[in-house]
This record gives sequence, C-alpha cells and structure tokens, in this order.
Amino acid sequence: MVAARRPDPAFWSGQRVFLTGHTGFKGSWLALWLEQLGATVHGLSLAPETEPNLFSAVQLIERHVSTIGDIRDPVVVAAAIEQAKPTLAIHMAAQPLVRRSYREPLATFETNVMGTAQVLDALRGKAGLAAILAITTDKVYLNHDTGRDFVEDDPLGGEDPYSGSKAGAEMVVRSWRHSFFHNSGTAVATARAGNVIGGGDWSEDRLVPDLWRAARAHKPVELRYPDATRPWQHVLDPLCGYLVYVEDLALKVQAVPEALNFGPPAAEAVTVGEVAQAISRAMGSDKDWVRQPGDHPPEMKLLSLDPALAIKTLGWKQRLPAVDALAWTAEWYRAFDEGSDPRQLCRRQIAQYLDRA
Repeated sequence: MVAARRPDPAFWSGQRVFLTGHTGFKGSWLALWLEQLGATVHGLSLAPETEPNLFSAVQLIERHVSTIGDIRDPVVVAAAIEQAKPTLAIHMAAQPLVRRSYREPLATFETNVMGTAQVLDALRGKAGLAAILAITTDKVYLNHDTGRDFVEDDPLGGEDPYSGSKAGAEMVVRSWRHSFFHNSGTAVATARAGNVIGGGDWSEDRLVPDLWRAARAHKPVELRYPDATRPWQHVLDPLCGYLVYVEDLALKVQAVPEALNFGPPAAEAVTVGEVAQAISRAMGSDKDWVRQPGDHPPEMKLLSLDPALAIKTLGWKQRLPAVDALAWTAEWYRAFDEGSDPRQLCRRQIAQYLDRA
C-alpha cells in the first residue's frame, strides 16, 4: 500500500504565507499546522464571532502576524499583503453558512465573490509569489440530487445564495487566472471540500457545535434534515490536501489541475442523523436527536465528491475514515471540556494524523 503524502517541512520552512480566514475553524487549524512546518503566517480575517473560539484558544503566536480586517476593503487587503510580502497565498475567508446566506444574501455575495476578487487583485503582480490557492466548497456544483459523485469538470451552479456565491468565486478565480496571472510565474487554483468536522468548531448553525452545545445543556439536538447525506471528513484531511496542492503549484509540477476535489470516497457517506447519534454518544450524552419543527430552507438530499483526481495527481488520500473522524472529533471536545490545552490537543492530533500511513 502506498503511503499517503505528507506536507514537506523542507518546502514550507521559511515561506511567508498570506492566509485569509485565519481566525476561523479551518483557518486556525491550518495556521497552527503552518507554524509547525516552519512557515510565517500573515493572517487577514474578521475577528472571531463566537466565545469560545479556536483562534484564541490555540494562541497563534509563534510565527504569526494577525490583521483583523475585512477582505471587502481594498485598502485593508492591500496593506496586509504589503506587510506580508507573501511567497504563497491561501484564501479561505468567506461567509460560510447556508442559512445565514438566506438572511444576508447581498453580504454573502459581497464577501464570497467580491472579497475573492479584492484578494486576487491585490496579489496581482507581487514579486516572489509562487502560488495562490482559493478554497471554495463541495456545494459549487450544479446539483440535481441524482446522487452521482461530482468531478472537477462538472458544471458549476448553486441554488441557495451561499452555493451560488461560491460558484461565483470559482468564476472570479478562473477569470483572474487567465486574465492577469497567465505566464506571470504565479500558479492559481481552487480546492473544493466541505462538511468538515473536528475539534474547536463553535460556529453557529453547524452540526458538531450544535451537538456540543446540546450535550452541555443535556438536551437532544434538533436536526432539520437528518436523512441528508454529506461527505463528512476530519478537518486534517482536506488541510493536508491543500498543503500538498500548494507545494505542487509552487514547484510548477506538470499536470497539476486548476481545481481539485478533496473528500471521502462514496462508501464513506454518512447521514446527518448518523453523525449526530455517533458524536452525541461519544461526547457522553444520553440524549438522541429530534427533528426540528417548522419550515426550513431547502437543502439537497445527496452530495458527494469524487476525489480521484487529487489522489492521482497529488498522492493525497483520506487518512481518517468516517468512524475515526467522528471519534477524533468527539475526543477533542471531551478533552477540552475536561480542561486540556486546546493548542496541545491540536498539535497532538496533527502528529497522530501524520503517523498514519
């Protein structure tokens, strides 16, 4: 069996990484991992919205410069990039919540579409910038709910404002790549993943944080669509994919695609209800889930990505099957509730992840 590829510390050591969205759940995990690899992280993001939040909990202080600001503001973006003088850029900042996108559709499009354009335009023509990776979502595809796994050249779409805005971000990246970065020496690509779980997520309106809050309140969690199937994956799996993707983009490895899916195989698909039951029990809750009453914004019943291209071109593969992803997530929250240091919890799980074949 071929071992799954690992990020190369020799590549990352000394890199200056401009990372938007560094105060978010995925961004905090990635910033900490980049620090461990020896990179200097220059983050730009809004302040965390929740308390607790992973950004504050892991104390990103070793090799980290943080700017709290809005990617929609060209002055803020330009100043942060000028300070960073990045060799690499990873754009993760977004309005990432589907239900909020129904409440705030214009702000969602402003952030996800025009914010992406602001970041790319500010990075245009920067000397020494080897690669830009923009993170979108598994929801960028035009989904007719057929159950077929999406591949990278499937049509883009999006029925809800969040999905539509992220499909729009894909078009922005494509336009800027071909219009302004062609033959510039800077590779530009997008990565598509979604339904990421792991310790330290306290966002509103997400399944695992809702389960954690319900367990602490000794109440059953309320689920809108318990039968919906999603490509659940532990946060470290797509982040590993992003890192090795950036390596190959920067090193100009031949045949690196301009977009890649990162997700579990179709056999790993799990329903929302199954995830809720497994994590609730692992967190020690004796409460089962209940169906949330009332009308809710429509959601697709089935969603699954085909990661074959990332496996073939990068040597990436999923290290944590669903059962382990759920167990690692619940273990993190249990240890946090018992008083363990969140920074050390993350560092330990990164080390355990890299030890996997």
